[in-house]
Amino acid sequence: NPRNTEADVLVRRDGSLLVAWSDFYQGSRDDAPARISSAVSRDGGRTWGPRSTLEENTGRENVMSVSFLRSRSGDVLFFFLRKNSTRDLKAYVRRSSDDGASWSEPVTVTSDAGYHVMNNARVIQLRSGRLLAPVASTAQVWTKNDDFRTSVYLSDDDGRSWRRGRTLLSAPKRGAMEPGLVELKDGRVMQIIRTQTGFIWRSFSADGGDTWTDAVPWDIEAPESPSTLAAVPGGDWLLVWNPKVAWGDAARTVLGANHGGPRTPLAAMISPDEGRTWGPRRLLESDAGATYAYTSVTFHEGRALLTYYHFPNGGKELSLKFRSVPLAWFQAGP
Repeated sequence: NPRNTEADVLVRRDGSLLVAWSDFYQGSRDDAPARISSAVSRDGGRTWGPRSTLEENTGRENVMSVSFLRSRSGDVLFFFLRKNSTRDLKAYVRRSSDDGASWSEPVTVTSDAGYHVMNNARVIQLRSGRLLAPVASTAQVWTKNDDFRTSVYLSDDDGRSWRRGRTLLSAPKRGAMEPGLVELKDGRVMQIIRTQTGFIWRSFSADGGDTWTDAVPWDIEAPESPSTLAAVPGGDWLLVWNPKVAWGDAARTVLGANHGGPRTPLAAMISPDEGRTWGPRRLLESDAGATYAYTSVTFHEGRALLTYYHFPNGGKELSLKFRSVPLAWFQAGP
C-alpha cells in the first residue's frame, strides 16, 4: 500500500508493544482512503506480528493519526481523526479497560465545526489528571488563506467529555499548525507550534491549558515540519525534529525542500533544564535521499521507542519506521 504514517506505540501490561498507524490503501494524499491498522511485538520491537485493523475507514475520506494514552485511571485511550471533507475533520477517542482487547464507541473530542488537525502521539495527561488534546483548526483546508489557529481541548473526566480552551493562537503566513504539549515542573504547560517562519513557535499556559500567552518564535530553527517534544521520565526533555531550513531560491536547490526546508536529517537533542540549554545534536537519520517526519515517542525501560515515516525522494511509498534507542545514546557526543 502506498502510505503508512502517523503512528503511536502503547506498552501493554504484559510488556508487549502495540503500534497503530494511518494505513492509506488507495493513494498517498492526505485525503486518500485510509484505515487505522495495528501490529504487536513481543520482543521489544525487533519483530512484528501481522497487520490487523484497529479502526475501519468510517470517514467519507479516511481515518488517521493515532494517539495512545494510558490514563492514570488504568484505562487506555485511543485517539484518531475522522476526515469527511476539506471542511470537516474531527478528533475522536475510544476507551479500553482491558488493555486494548476491546474498545468503547467513539466520543467526539472536537465538537466545533471546521477542520481540526491533531497530530499523532500528542495527547498528554497533567499531574492534576486533566487531559489535554492540542489541535490546529481552520474553516477549510487547502485554500490560499488556510489561517490555522491552535487551541487545546480539555477533559476533566478522563476523556468522557471535552471542551475547547479559551485561547486561539495565531502565527504568520499559513498560521499556527500541528501543536504539541509538555508540562513543566512548576505546573505550567508549554505548547510548541509548526510555522512557516523558519522557527518553532511556543506559548505557555498557567491554568492547565485553558488560556495561553501569545505565541512567539522559539530560538530553535525548523522548516514547516512537525517537531516532537516529550518529557523524559526523570525530568529531561527530548526534542525530535528536522533542523534544516531553506526558503526561496535556496529551497529550490535542496532535494525535497518543499516545506521551507527538507524533512531530513531527523535530529534529536536532550535538555536537562526545560529547554534553556541543550545537549549535543544527535542524528537519528542522516540520508539526504529520504525524508522523515511525524515522530512518536514512547519511553520504556530506559529507552525511547520511536516511530516516523521514511519517504525516499522520488519514491511513491511512505513507510513506517520503528526504532528503539537507549536514552544514554542521546547524551553521547555528536
